[in-house]
Amino acid sequence: MAPPRPCDDESVKTIPVKVKPAPYEVLVEHGLLAKTGKLCAKLFKVPPSRWVVVTSPRVRSFWGKKLEASLAEAKLAFAVIEVDDGETAKKLSNVEHLLEEFAAARVDRASAVIALGGGVIGDMAGFAASVYMRGIPVVQIPTTLLAQVDAAIGGKTGVNLGAGKNLAGTFHQPKLVISDPEVLSTLDEREFRAGMFEVIKSGAIRSKSLFDFAREKRGKILKHDAGTLERIVAESAKIKAEIVAADERESDLRRVLNFGHTIGHALEAATEYKRYLHGEAVGWGMVAAAHIGVEMGVTSPATAARVTETVQAYGPLPEANLADEVLRPYVTRDKKTRNGTPHFVLLKEIGKTVIANDVTEIAIERGLQAMRNASAMRGHAHA
Repeated sequence: MAPPRPCDDESVKTIPVKVKPAPYEVLVEHGLLAKTGKLCAKLFKVPPSRWVVVTSPRVRSFWGKKLEASLAEAKLAFAVIEVDDGETAKKLSNVEHLLEEFAAARVDRASAVIALGGGVIGDMAGFAASVYMRGIPVVQIPTTLLAQVDAAIGGKTGVNLGAGKNLAGTFHQPKLVISDPEVLSTLDEREFRAGMFEVIKSGAIRSKSLFDFAREKRGKILKHDAGTLERIVAESAKIKAEIVAADERESDLRRVLNFGHTIGHALEAATEYKRYLHGEAVGWGMVAAAHIGVEMGVTSPATAARVTETVQAYGPLPEANLADEVLRPYVTRDKKTRNGTPHFVLLKEIGKTVIANDVTEIAIERGLQAMRNASAMRGHAHA
């Protein structure tokens, strides 16, 4: 028997994520947060005994009242646990703290988690839900653009280790993803722009129309036009959902989602997660990867230039001036490395990719230099 559908409202953009054995949906609509209680009440054949909301103090100050009122109106019993967010908080000790909080709140195997926050909250709450009492359900309510278009979809959870980013984690698919573009109104401008680099990535790997839309509608996007935001969130979510459904565990196709991430993760780790927001690092990583593609004869110079121009259009970005010898140890430790060989996602053209395991040292060096050159040529911020 098919699981209950939480939403039959035709005005809500609904993206199916067809993973087995438990497919779910991503729902996108302006103002959807206020309907969370009704959606959660319809989600299970046997309702959870208790819901626990994991969020950060800052996110709760903006959106907690609306979510909590919605849960109360639906007569759902719930508790709220606040944890720090930000990339430096994404570590095992904080997941352990969260698990202890679950136990103190009397969360049991019949309970369910709601993750209200950006990618870090989603990662830590999802990780905790995946291991608490050997796994309880989670609903993701992403509150950053990056999380709405990428991090909340696909079931990856994880934390950082000293050796690198996201090296400890699990696959734990959510029961539902509720994406409300209205919550993006409280994002600061830097966070919002950081999310746009994941939108650009989605278009670059899979959809020329989305890539071009991001280029052409920059003004409307940066003004947070409601209809424009719904479109980029829904289209990016659809790309992620299709790829995840075809390759849940990142054995093949799903690796294309890592375009820009090999160098991006190295930038983050080498600066101890303090200089770059994740999306900013991915932005510079895409610039480097595009030029690595040129050196490998896969990407045309014109395509690399378009990627660079589009990334810089959503700047300013922190300066990308790290030397090769600083970045290379993190590149080889990246989780996409196989048998000591880094695997790079390269662009054949906008919307089409290839995964290369034969990238030469000189190609990486020249890609990193092209990234540094692009950084030096344009203004930067937050360095």
